[in-house]
Formats: sequence, C-alpha cells, structure tokens
Amino acid sequence: MTKPSDIAEALAKVEAASQTTAVHASTQQNIRRWLQLTEYAEFLPLLLEHIDRDDWSTLNDVFHTSIPFGTAGRRGRMYPIGTNAINERTIGETVQGLVDFLHQEHGDSADLSCAVAYDTRHNSRLFAELSAEILAAGGFKVWFLDGPRATPELAFTVREKKCHCGIMISASHNPPEDNAVKVFWENGGQILPYEADEVMHCGIAVAEVRQVLFDEAVSRSDIQLCEQEMDTAYIDAVLLNDFDGPRDLKILFTPLHGVGVTNVLPALERDGFTNVEVFAPHATQDGDFPNVPDHVANPESPAVFEAPIEAATQTGADIILASDPDADRIGVAARLAPEGEFATFSGNQIAVLLAEYLLRHRKERGTLTRKHFIVKTLVTTDMLRRIADTYSIRTCGNVLTGFKWIGDVIDTEGPEHFVFAAEEAHGYLAGTHIRDKDAAVAAMLMAELAAEQKSAGLTLHQHLDHLYEQYGCHAERTIAISMSGVDGMARMAEIMSTLREHPPDTIAGMEVASRRDYLHDKRHFANGVTAPLDGPRSDMLFFDLDPTGNAVGIRPSGTEPKMKFYLFTYAPPGDEPLTQTKRRLNERLDALEADFTRLLSSTDCEPAQPGPENQ
Repeated sequence: MTKPSDIAEALAKVEAASQTTAVHASTQQNIRRWLQLTEYAEFLPLLLEHIDRDDWSTLNDVFHTSIPFGTAGRRGRMYPIGTNAINERTIGETVQGLVDFLHQEHGDSADLSCAVAYDTRHNSRLFAELSAEILAAGGFKVWFLDGPRATPELAFTVREKKCHCGIMISASHNPPEDNAVKVFWENGGQILPYEADEVMHCGIAVAEVRQVLFDEAVSRSDIQLCEQEMDTAYIDAVLLNDFDGPRDLKILFTPLHGVGVTNVLPALERDGFTNVEVFAPHATQDGDFPNVPDHVANPESPAVFEAPIEAATQTGADIILASDPDADRIGVAARLAPEGEFATFSGNQIAVLLAEYLLRHRKERGTLTRKHFIVKTLVTTDMLRRIADTYSIRTCGNVLTGFKWIGDVIDTEGPEHFVFAAEEAHGYLAGTHIRDKDAAVAAMLMAELAAEQKSAGLTLHQHLDHLYEQYGCHAERTIAISMSGVDGMARMAEIMSTLREHPPDTIAGMEVASRRDYLHDKRHFANGVTAPLDGPRSDMLFFDLDPTGNAVGIRPSGTEPKMKFYLFTYAPPGDEPLTQTKRRLNERLDALEADFTRLLSSTDCEPAQPGPENQ
C-alpha cells in the first residue's frame, strides 16, 4: 500500500530532477497531478517505480504533454502510464469526454447510441471493451462488433444503426507499439475539429471514468453484439457500387496481418472473383506484423510488396492487392506487361485509375450529369481534375488532407451527386454507405478494372500509360521527415516559420510563381502582389512553380511526428515519347527533393524513407 511519505519522497525527487533539467517543466506538472490526485491512484505504484529508478527519459516522453486529439482521435505509443501515451487512462478520458459532451448537446435524458469496433493491434480488444463499458455506464446503447473488424465497417454500423457516434480502436499503419482511439460522427465520417475540441475539453475535465462490467452490460442488452448482422449488411452496401464485366483475374491478396479478410476478401468473392489467394505469411491477425519489413504494415510502402511479388511471380497472379491493418486503405501492384515483372502504384496513380474507371462506366450507364462531382485533397494529383473536366463534372479539390474533410464535402455538396473521393495516402471511396475511405470498395473496383484490361490484352500499368498520353503525364512524390521527441513540434514550427519569412525564389531551377499560405489565407505572387487565398485554413504552404502544374506543398502531419513534403510535376500531352517524359519528370522530382534536403540539412531531424506516407 502506498504511504503518503512515498508520495512526498517522489515529489521531492521530481522537484530535484527538474532543477537539473532532467525533467521538463511540463513533465513535472503532469507527474505532480498523477501523484496527488485520487483519480490516478491505480497508476500510482507504477509511476513510483519509474521515479524510484530515476527513469526520467521515459517519464519525459510519456508526461511532457497531453497526447493531442489529431486526425479523428488520439493516436500514439502505448505505455501503461502517462498523459502523452495511449493507455487505459487516456482512452478512458477520451471516451468519458465524448459521453459528457453528447449529454451536454442532447440532454441527460436523450436516448444516445454508439458503435464500437477494434482491429488486431495489441490491447485493441481491451480498449474497445473499456470504451463500451464507459459508454454503457453513461446510458448509451452500444453496438459492439465482437471480433476484429475493419474501420469502414465501424463507420457503416454508425450510419446503419443511426448512432450518434462511433469509436474505432486502431492506429492504422503505425508501428506495433502504437494504438489509437478514433471517433466517428453520426454521418459515418471522422469527427471534425469543432466537435473534437469540445470532446477534448470535456476529457480534460474528467475526474472519474465511470464504467460498468462488460458482460453485465451485454446480459442487459445495453451492449449489443452485432457483428454478424453488420458483416452482411456492410458487404451488401459495398456491392451496390460494382459494375458488370469480366472476372477472369488471378489475385493475390495480403491483409498485412490485419482485418482485410473480413471486408476486402468477401467483397471480392461476392463480386465474382473466384481466383483469389490470401498471401499466407501475412494472413495471421497479429499486432506485431511479424512478416512485414520493419514491422510497419503500410500498403503505401513498396517494401511490403516484396515477398508477395515473389509469390505472385511464381503462381502466375495478375495483380496484388494489400490492405492496411484496419482495412480502410489499399495498395496495388500489377505486371508491367502481361507476362512481365510486377511494379507497385503510388496512391495518386491508384486514384487516377479508379476515377477514370468509375467516370467512364457511369457515363456508359447514363448516370453522370454536370451536377456530379469528385473530391480530392489539396495534396492529391491534379490529374483527377483533368479527368473530371473531360467528363464535364465538378472537382471539389480545395480540401485539406484527411478524409474527415472529404466526408464533410460529400455531405455539403450533396451525396446524391457524389461519385468518387481520393487522397494521395491510398484512401478511396465510392458510394454513400460511409463518409470515410474503404479498402473493400476500392479493391473491388480495382479488380474489375484489372480484369477489364486483361480481357483487352493490357495490364493496369499499360492502361495508366494510355491515360498519361491522353491527359498529360503526372509524377508526384511524398517525402516524410521524422520530428519525434520532446522538441519535434518546435522544430516543425521553426521550419514553417523559416519558409514563410525567407521563401525561396526558385526551386530546382524553376521560378516560384506564387506562394499559397493557408495559415494566413494569403497568396503571394513573384511580383510582390498579395491576394486573398480562397481555401481552408491550415498550417500548410504551397509553392506554385513555372511551368504550371509543378508545385511543392509542405505541412506538419496530423497523425505522426513528421513533416510532409509533396512534390508535383506535370508535362502536357505532346509528341515526345512517354518513356522520355517520365524520365524527365522523375529527374525533376529528384531535383526538387535535393533542394529541400539541402534546406533541411541544418535542422536536427531524421529523414524517413522517401515515398508515400499517411497523413
């Protein structure tokens, strides 16, 4: 039993450590709260152990701040104690804050409901049950998916059961030590900043996290297990977006140790693709992601395709599909020629393939009008806009990174006219069954396109080349720079400030025609003229280059301690051979990357592997 003298001695040690800079001021403040307030009593023994062994490095990491409410929720490294870690207390505060906020909005007597799901990560089931227990204690009807399920099925359940909100326990493609609580709103989309801020404020005010026992709540039907019903209804909704056509295609599918076998696989099978093999080394649901390079199960990374490509080459597969651990995003690899080697696609290239397929077939069906629209983010390829213009439909492209903003645009513009949405980080949506990305519908449509092209004697890569010849060649690259640790946020702020105060006049030998500053709503032209910027407000910069179509975007990530650099190049259709145009644009990307590498060379940061990254 902890004695007051133990706490007093621990407080004295923390105070002494703060005097030697071993403990940051914010760390000291948060630790003092956990030592002195009764609501943290269950975590006290472990906290005292850390203090007793002078583990100030760990304590600084997990207590120097409160884990933020970023994209859709709170995401980070799991650790049993700390304000800057995912643990039972930070999950509990978030869910209790959500309960308290919704009662404030609707009244204590309102009949409120919430859907809860989880993926294959460590502690996901624990955190999901904890969330359900808090919701049930708060008077909510809880619809619980009892088994690892995909994030889009959670979003669908929110809409199908007319819930006020949803909770998904998943950290998507993050490393095995991470987890997250994601909050969805009643439209089946991620929670927007206004509501997120209110939930966070309510969470900060939480003293007691109130719970009921999970099994007791199930026996009273306060928690309703609904996975079998939702499995069927969700795939039914996905199949509403299919098109008739060939189905002769050999598919190798990898769920990357996640839940894709619960949504991607049944969607493919029900759409008539009978020749689908699950890649055995990635088939087990395992939060350690043991057979994935560096244990990072990210379908954006070409490295995760290396082993599946070897297997697909031996078995004669036509295409490889990969879903991330919570199965809301996909990656794709296909043969360069019918009997050729495999190569992966970028997120922008997948978006282009899917958009063109959907628009072409919607036009053939006669279900496309000038009122219809697609949605893309500011950092997603403008080739989507050029394709949409050809079909005389609108592109809503003034959209911040993150599917929460895409979902909001769909509802604002009218879901009855929505066709397709994409973000460069391998997130795609067709249909109105949710307002979030969905690997099942994307994989199904990609398989249909691949089968269609195979019947014409072409591969997806050859088809993409034909699109480049028609709409102009586009090449993009995303670079992520790690900024982890206590000082990471300060370093990111310094970089953004430097780029605003001392912007470059040229990048990679191209003149900067204008600079778009989304934080200050201004556009700065090379001749010194400044104009209002029509766009969303965010800490993001764009440098538009001459010739038109080339650009660089920079922003801090909303989900990870990283800076994101987005490089865009473009060449209009011409007489030059496509292979030569591709080579020229890739050399331009190399030059753009080299310029920004030099820019950051004096900054204490760790470059991540270049290539597509999540937002």
